[in-house]
Amino acid sequence: MSDSVDTTSPNGGVDDRRGLTKPALSEDRLEQVLEPANLRAAWKRVRANRGAPGVDGMSIEEFPAFAREHWPDICDALESGTYDPSPVRQKVIPKPNGGERLLGIPTVIDRVIQQAIAQVLTPLFDPEFSESSFGFRPGRSAHGAVKQVRRYIRLGRRVAVDLDLAKFFDGVDHDVLMSRVARRIADKRLLRLIGKYLRAGVWVDGQVHPTREGVPQGGPLSPLLANIVLDDFDKELESRGHWFARYADDVIVLVRSRRAGERVMASLTRFLESRLKLRVNTEKSRVVPTNECAFLGFGFRRNKICWSAKTLARFKREVKRFTHRHWGVSMERRLRELGRYLRGWMAYFGLSEYYRPIPELDGWIRRRIRLCYWVQWKTKRTRIAHLLALGAKRRRAICTGASSKGPWHMARMLSTQHGLSNAWLAQQGLVSIRDLWIQLAPLR
Repeated sequence: MSDSVDTTSPNGGVDDRRGLTKPALSEDRLEQVLEPANLRAAWKRVRANRGAPGVDGMSIEEFPAFAREHWPDICDALESGTYDPSPVRQKVIPKPNGGERLLGIPTVIDRVIQQAIAQVLTPLFDPEFSESSFGFRPGRSAHGAVKQVRRYIRLGRRVAVDLDLAKFFDGVDHDVLMSRVARRIADKRLLRLIGKYLRAGVWVDGQVHPTREGVPQGGPLSPLLANIVLDDFDKELESRGHWFARYADDVIVLVRSRRAGERVMASLTRFLESRLKLRVNTEKSRVVPTNECAFLGFGFRRNKICWSAKTLARFKREVKRFTHRHWGVSMERRLRELGRYLRGWMAYFGLSEYYRPIPELDGWIRRRIRLCYWVQWKTKRTRIAHLLALGAKRRRAICTGASSKGPWHMARMLSTQHGLSNAWLAQQGLVSIRDLWIQLAPLR
C-alpha cells in the first residue's frame, strides 16, 4: 500500500499544527503486521530478548513447535477480529529508591504479535516525535538525553523543572491514547486489536483483574504507546519554546530563573492533568538549581556530568553484596559476578566526567576483596602460608597472619597489600573501574 501524500485529503497531507507533511492514513495496516517477513523479524526480536513465560506457561523454546501447528488459526482470528489476547502476568520489581514497579509479562504469542505491531507503527510515528524525546527510540538513548541537559546547562539554563509523573504507565487514559493512535492509523481492525491489548487484564494470584487504564510495562508495544501519548506534551513544550529532555516518563525542563521555573511547573501540571489526564506527583516534582537535580541516575556539577548521590549509594550497596564476607561462594565465582556487575554498571554510568571518586572507589573495592580472601583463609597458619607464597617477607607474614585484629583492618595492612597486590588481584579477575572509565572516554 502506497504512503503517498494526498494534500487534498483530511487524512493526509499537511499537518497544520507543525507545517510538516505526514503519511496518509492507510486502511490495511493489519495486513502489514501479518506479513511473513514482518512476523519473522518480530519472532527473532522476541527470541533474542528472551523473557519469562506468560500466564500460559509457554517458554521461548516451546513456541516454534506451537506456532507450526497453531499459527494459521491465530492469523485467521487476527484478520477476523476474533483474537483475544491473554492477560499479562504481573511481576513486582522493587525500585532502587523505594516503592515498587509493576511489570506485565505477556505470553510469547502476544509478545510476537505486539512486536510485529510495533514494527509497523514505529516508522509511522517515530519520525514525527520530538528531537528532545530519547526513550525507546531507534538510534537514541539515555546518554543522549543526559548530554542534551548538559549542553543546555552550559548555555546558561541553570534551573531545572523536574516533573514526576505519578505511576505513569499504570495511569495512561485509554481514550486519550487511542485517539492519538487513530490520528495515523485508520485500520479499525488494528485499532481494536491494540485496544484489546490495553484491556486484556492482569493475572494476579490466580485471578484476572481488569485494566481500565494504563499501559502495562513489559510488552514490546508499551514503550511506543507511551511515547505516542506523551508526544502532545513534547509538542506543547516545543510550541512554548522550552528547552527540555525526555526519556519515557522522565522529563526535565531547563529555565533561567527559579521564578520562571515555578511558572513553568504550574502551567505544565495543568496541561498534563487536563489535556492528557495524567497525574503529576507534586511531592516529588520540584524546581531546583541544576546542581541539585538528578536525571536518569546522573547529576550535574560545574557544567559536567556526574553520578547522583543515590546512584553512588546504590553502587556501594551492590558491591558490598558481592563482597560480603559470609557469601559462601568460591573467589572465582565472586570475582566473575562482581566483574559482570562492574562492567555493566560502567557501560552506563561511565558517562560521568568526574574522575576524582574513581581511584578511591577502586581502592575500596580492592580492600573488600582482600577482606574476602582473609576471611576465606580462616586460620593463622593458613594466612601465614598464603602470605609467604605471595612473596611477603617471613617476619612480616608471621606478624600479620598471627594478628587478632579484624578482617577489615587486616585488609589494609602493608603485608596484605604486598601479597595481595593490585597486579595479583587483576590476574585473579578483579575488574578495575578506573580502567573501564578510561576505556569509555570516547562516550563522553
